[in-house]
Amino acid sequence: MPGDRLPLAMTMGDPAGIGPELALSAWRRRTPRDPPFFVLAPPALLAAAAERAGLEARVVETEPALAASAAERGLPVVPLEHRVEAEPGRPDARNAAATIESIARAVQSVREGGARAVVTNPIAKAVLYEAGFAFPGHTEYLGELARSWGKEAFPVMMIWSEALAVVPVTVHIPLSEAPKALSEDLIVRTALVVEADLRTRFGLARPRLAVTGLNPHAGERGAMGGEETAIIAPAVERLRRAGIDAAGPFPADTMFHAAARARYDVALTMYHDQGLIPVKTLAFDEGVNVTLGLPFVRTSPDHGVAFDIAGKGVANPSSLVAALRLADRLTR
Repeated sequence: MPGDRLPLAMTMGDPAGIGPELALSAWRRRTPRDPPFFVLAPPALLAAAAERAGLEARVVETEPALAASAAERGLPVVPLEHRVEAEPGRPDARNAAATIESIARAVQSVREGGARAVVTNPIAKAVLYEAGFAFPGHTEYLGELARSWGKEAFPVMMIWSEALAVVPVTVHIPLSEAPKALSEDLIVRTALVVEADLRTRFGLARPRLAVTGLNPHAGERGAMGGEETAIIAPAVERLRRAGIDAAGPFPADTMFHAAARARYDVALTMYHDQGLIPVKTLAFDEGVNVTLGLPFVRTSPDHGVAFDIAGKGVANPSSLVAALRLADRLTR
């Protein structure tokens, strides 16, 4: 790994999940062109994960300022203050404090100039909820941490791949609540964040936004639902008046084939699975979760903790490698 680039700060994720072995595998798969990174985790956790998974990887305890040079000797690991006692596949709420610390310390490293971006490994939301975690997920917690920059953030989740990029307007809420949460202002605010970050970070001069309907056939002129006429179409019109290249609402079932995807840069969907099913079908191993609207770059694999295969050495690091490379691209 090049020693002249500021490293990326990687979180450990849930210590009972596949995050530790993914970090090791990503380090082993690195090429000279890949960015340096360090992991915020107990060194013993990573060492045990390497031995358990049969991965030849030396763990080097370090600090952010020395991580790039330490990578020549092994995987750089910055220790945490909270203890971790984890067994693969057996989540434990007692480790929640360490999981949360890893995220907060990664953001702190970027704010203090010790890292360029945050790359997060998967967390188990239910485990954190059990320990009193007050946020729906990573995205919302990162928005809270952005306050340390002295500004309010409106974090937006985008799943990005070369084949398709999607942004769900409503995210981690029950499907039954999505229609009630949907509003013209929410669509507009989300789209403005997306458009700004696609211009400033992804380098698109004029991003093309395609907006789905909520109901089958985009409501069929009100016969199958009125949200398209009452909420979504007015939001799209407001965006157009603001100079945004936005179109829709379109029926979601015809938005994701190859010819349709060629007509836009990102799809704004009205609820979580409406967007994540197509992007994970097309690019499960290459998709990257990117949080837009933050004063720092955050990327993550687009999959979960996979407790069922944790510790077996079979987890595919491709999405984490893609997350590292995208974070590198967005901060260079």
